[in-house]
Amino acid sequence: MPGMRDDREVRTVAGSELRVIDGEDGPVIEGYGAVFNAWSEDLGGFVELVRNGAFRATLADGADVRALWQHDPSMVLGRTRSGTLELEEDERGLRYRAHPPDTQWARDAIASIRRGDVDQSSFRFETVRDAWSEQEGSSTWRRELIEVRLYDVSPVTFPAYPQTSAQVRARLGEVQGDPPEDEGQEPPDAGAEDEADSARARLALERRRVDLMEYE
Repeated sequence: MPGMRDDREVRTVAGSELRVIDGEDGPVIEGYGAVFNAWSEDLGGFVELVRNGAFRATLADGADVRALWQHDPSMVLGRTRSGTLELEEDERGLRYRAHPPDTQWARDAIASIRRGDVDQSSFRFETVRDAWSEQEGSSTWRRELIEVRLYDVSPVTFPAYPQTSAQVRARLGEVQGDPPEDEGQEPPDAGAEDEADSARARLALERRRVDLMEYE
């Protein structure tokens, strides 16, 4: 997504209980954007779970969260600021209710959810506070999301490829004891650089001579 900050991450929820219910003012898309206390698959050297209450602060702060169709910012199903998206934490996870617009693409989305063609949700977030621990007898680390800043929830056709931020990858390297990326690399050969500069200078001089000959 153009302009997306590198510290935002995306996770897909298995068992999001995505469905459409018929409300007084039209259809409502309902499901779980995140599920608490369920370990994820391997996300590249670590597994992860979302703790109860991870969204409490962002919801209390009145975060302007969107519900998007397939994470497409041009297809907004609802928004907290406009009152067309409702979010709450319960014992299972982060529950959302979106009141979609009466447009053709939204009607198509509703039909796809009703048919069961689209039955998963994912959420985009930024980590505020987490905790890392090493699994005994395994090289895979565990990460617990304690507090996150929520940006959007989204019904999705396919599970989104887990997007982890540069900071998370750096943090994983820290807990694993890996050296920074630039450590252990040999410094550039100063002599080779000087030789390359000399070659470039000779080439520029030869081109200048050719230009003068053509001019004469």
